[in-house]
Amino acid sequence: MFSPPRRAVALAAALVAPLLAVSACSSSGGDDGAVDVLASFYPLQVVAQEVGGDRVDVGSLTPPGAEPHDVELSPAQVASVDGADLVVYQSGFQPAVDDALAQASPEHVVDATDVADLTTLRADEDADGHTEDDGHDHDGPDPHFWLDPTRMPAVVDAVADALTEIDPDGAETYRANAEALNARFAALDEAYTTGLATCEQRVFVTSHEAFGYLAQRYGLEQVGISGIDPESEPSPARLREVGEIVDAEGVTTIFFETLASPKVAQTLAADLGVEAAVLDPIEGLADDSQDYFSIAEANLDALRVALSCS
Repeated sequence: MFSPPRRAVALAAALVAPLLAVSACSSSGGDDGAVDVLASFYPLQVVAQEVGGDRVDVGSLTPPGAEPHDVELSPAQVASVDGADLVVYQSGFQPAVDDALAQASPEHVVDATDVADLTTLRADEDADGHTEDDGHDHDGPDPHFWLDPTRMPAVVDAVADALTEIDPDGAETYRANAEALNARFAALDEAYTTGLATCEQRVFVTSHEAFGYLAQRYGLEQVGISGIDPESEPSPARLREVGEIVDAEGVTTIFFETLASPKVAQTLAADLGVEAAVLDPIEGLADDSQDYFSIAEANLDALRVALSCS
């Protein structure tokens, strides 16, 4: 497995300490005196836990192994939103969470949509033969900002500020933890920049369009079988279109993911005579031995193989 020297150096400094364990259940109610934090799904859960450290109890509204786009909340989960000291979520991404926030009134909220510099899809990106049943009818911001590590520090800093407001005695801890986490994101960005700089191919095909920010950051072109929603079904016309792109661009791999059905991507890859491999959108954990950074590293390795990077 290829490891460029600059990548190894950059990662060694920032990835030496393992991620702190991230609680996958609902928050504990703060009985131990810790700040009660609820995150809406995994990438925001990681930020809250890493910044808060042992001064916070962090829970997630999305169960382990669940696909977060269409998560449903129980009455108990909705009630927990109202009782949390801090809720970290992303408006416009999970309708059930948006509804819960509309019913509840937590004192402190960090909305990643407000701070992560999301980009709205252009109309011409949706109109080129992509119909509603392809999932290409999404005309709002692409929510998958966490796949570009340079967009994460703004959320990290916002969470540190919110925790400091709730718990001023922990201000130095929150700021130090935020700086350490941001250094890890910077190292990951350096690894991607170096690792994807000399690829023979620049086009990659995925089961759904989760990697737009990653592609934009590193000069790649994403082709999604489905659109923003991983559960949308592509039309026969879309499948033919993707097949034509695979042939024209010499694509050797079609990527599927871990939390949604791989059937369409794997079947299309078999029909076209190309490989099928995992490219994980890091929306949640299918394997609790992994974490955000280890999955991002595996994604980089998979892209380097598929794109023939030297």
